[in-house]
Amino acid sequence: MEEKAYFKKKKRVVVKIGSSSINHKETGKLNFTKLEKLVRELCDIRNQGIDVCLVSSGAIAVGRSVMGFLERPKDISTKQACAAVGQARLMMTYQKMFAEYHQTVGQVLMTKGTMLDNVSRKNAQNTFEELFRLGVIPIVNENDTVSTYEMRFGDNDSLSAIVAALAGADLLILLSDIDGLFTDDPRQNADARLIHVVEELDENVISMAKGTTGSDVGTGGMETKLIAAQIATRSGADMIIANGEDVGILHRIFRGEFVGTLFKEHYDEDFYIADFIEQSMD
Repeated sequence: MEEKAYFKKKKRVVVKIGSSSINHKETGKLNFTKLEKLVRELCDIRNQGIDVCLVSSGAIAVGRSVMGFLERPKDISTKQACAAVGQARLMMTYQKMFAEYHQTVGQVLMTKGTMLDNVSRKNAQNTFEELFRLGVIPIVNENDTVSTYEMRFGDNDSLSAIVAALAGADLLILLSDIDGLFTDDPRQNADARLIHVVEELDENVISMAKGTTGSDVGTGGMETKLIAAQIATRSGADMIIANGEDVGILHRIFRGEFVGTLFKEHYDEDFYIADFIEQSMD
């Protein structure tokens, strides 16, 4: 990064962490060590005077573990049942951990209708603004128990970008199980190169997307991350894809020791998020 203080100038950040980043790959159960470190990192960012919002996947994975399913369920009703159990367990865990650092959190559950309905969208914006004013860290997930849209959000990649747009964030960080955007799939091509900065999302960049995922607990591939990048950058936020294997990468980002892919914001005043959602995800 050419400027050490680049990310320190940010005022409001949305951090998204995927299911594969907060669960043990072998068992699908929560990785408490990683969660505790994530909470500490977010609280430290908040203590620097930066508004923080967490978009957390994992409800279905947590519920599936509690219910004793060895593999991710395939039918919608079972997924929704797992989400109902898992969301409560996940939020309880977050509340306990954030309380250790005297930080208040609030739960925000969203559906497709939240973004597409003008009144609901404005209500969500007002809620985020008031939570930030009160010093609360919102924890967001899709309301999987009443919506079947989660799979198409791609493990909450696109949802996090929509939240960044709604909340007026100037930075979105996607913590994933990959280092960033590569010229090709690095698991299949040893010559694939990491792209550190994307100045503008053109067709050449978008064509690099691979609709694959590297784990059994997550659903998001690079294609969903590039959809998220389009939403975030056109809404006025920089977006970062970074490897969430070590969530300590968050403080490294704000110190300017950045490793990953940065998508530079290109605010588009004619960008209408509801139209984009309909066109991209119908």
